[in-house]
Amino acid sequence: MTRADGPSSPAPPGWSTVTPRIVARDARGLVEFLPRVLEATGDYLGAVPSVIRIGDSQIMISDAGEREPTTAFLYVYVDDADAAWRRAVEAGARTIEEPLETPYGDRRCMVQDRWGNTWQIATRH
Repeated sequence: MTRADGPSSPAPPGWSTVTPRIVARDARGLVEFLPRVLEATGDYLGAVPSVIRIGDSQIMISDAGEREPTTAFLYVYVDDADAAWRRAVEAGARTIEEPLETPYGDRRCMVQDRWGNTWQIATRH
């Protein structure tokens, strides 16, 4: 499907075709964790999914209840993986992998937040 000004998308303007969604017990806590650790933006909305922006991407977070909790495994690029790892640990995340150099050019670490989500946090060198 195309429009006169280029390909159309079934997604709303500004959205990607695929948007990760996490359902969490205490979604408010997760929404508050992400700005602290990953410099995310967005607010807890409660009755509707919260839309959280991390860099040029977004995820949706909603409270468990009608839906069972789900977790995610997400790879996130940041300006400073070491600093993000320190912030994650200070915010209560469990270290799975301390920051290290990868053979493909990323400096990467991995943490699990208290909601069970795994975050691989990387900086490209």
